[in-house]
Amino acid sequence: MRNQHAVWELAGRQIPDNMYEVSRETMHLFQKAVVSQSDMDHCAELSSRAITKAFDAAEILTQAYVQQRLAVRRQRSLNLPVSIGCELGFRRPRESWDEQFREAFGAAVVPVEWRHIEPKEGKYNWEINDAQVDWCLRNRLMIVGGPLFDLSANGVPEWLQPWAGDVLNLQSFVSDFVETAISRYVGRIRHWEVVARGNTGGALSLNEESRLALAARILEVARKVDEEIQLIVRVDQPWGEYQSRGQHLLSPLQFVDALVRSGVGLSAVNLEIAVGYRPNGTASRDLHDFSRIIDRWSCLGIPLNVTLAFPSAPKPVNGRSPNNVGVDCWKLPFSSEAQAQWIDQFLPLLMAKDTVTGVYWAALSDMPGQRYPHCGLLTSEGEAKPALREIVKYRRTYWQSGSAAV
Repeated sequence: MRNQHAVWELAGRQIPDNMYEVSRETMHLFQKAVVSQSDMDHCAELSSRAITKAFDAAEILTQAYVQQRLAVRRQRSLNLPVSIGCELGFRRPRESWDEQFREAFGAAVVPVEWRHIEPKEGKYNWEINDAQVDWCLRNRLMIVGGPLFDLSANGVPEWLQPWAGDVLNLQSFVSDFVETAISRYVGRIRHWEVVARGNTGGALSLNEESRLALAARILEVARKVDEEIQLIVRVDQPWGEYQSRGQHLLSPLQFVDALVRSGVGLSAVNLEIAVGYRPNGTASRDLHDFSRIIDRWSCLGIPLNVTLAFPSAPKPVNGRSPNNVGVDCWKLPFSSEAQAQWIDQFLPLLMAKDTVTGVYWAALSDMPGQRYPHCGLLTSEGEAKPALREIVKYRRTYWQSGSAAV
């Protein structure tokens, strides 16, 4: 916190007066804890209070940074150069989406996912994706397609499993699908997320070297199909929590850096941040830590997209924990209200970062089989949650064209 304070102060940021006061209280409590170690209970109490105060100071500091950066960006343009979008999920568009979606978003993620499109080898089903692309074009939405190749545990078609040990044939299958999908939507989809979760892996038991080689090959194939498209890779757990299992040598940043250095024409990286989900998500983070992870990834020198997920349901559901939802929570227990408050705090931070060019929510509505349950902005019945209203509020404030469209 003190290091960040010094950096932003040297950069000319205005530091709130109450931040200095809270910082002094933090140091005073810490000093008292240091000299109270003969009474460990009292020392622990003072230490805990010092940590709490440090988080308070960091939040005050980061919120001041966000307000100042947004003011600067707003002076440059009434419409922030950041696309706000949402993943549609694998279902046909509904008429009820039209007004709700356009009011909140200017972009949509169409799930052109291999496991849905070719569940049986050689038999393709493009019906839902075609309908979604047509719906997006009618509503003048920017489209992101993909992920074409999802390396998470259940991300590939089941029929591909027998080829897991045959890297050459595996590359051939993957390249064929990538070429087929991009060719189908040439001129309609200009942004493609070609590889997802390659840093953590899980699918086909591929090691890091094989996943890197496969990702590079996919990017190469995609670029040959259409030289004008933007190519994106998605990284989950960007803080690198998965490394604690001891099964990975590369950090998530090193994994993507290797792709950038290979010269395959990567256009952007998408950071997937799913708060409160286990084992595929991340624990709750404070605003300052959130800011630091964006700055750390900005060192790659390419644009960043961020995909967000936060559950709107309490931990216990029918006496059991929801699938994949962790036991930790944010400042509030998981609920629709907590989801809305989390967006209200963290969305402006992403909007304030120059390197962030896109922010996407992980699911439009709740539906069975989601990777991140209960994170939708609509209930399964189509009713808007408070979180959707928070996104609409910011879209009306920082995107004048979005407000006019409404």
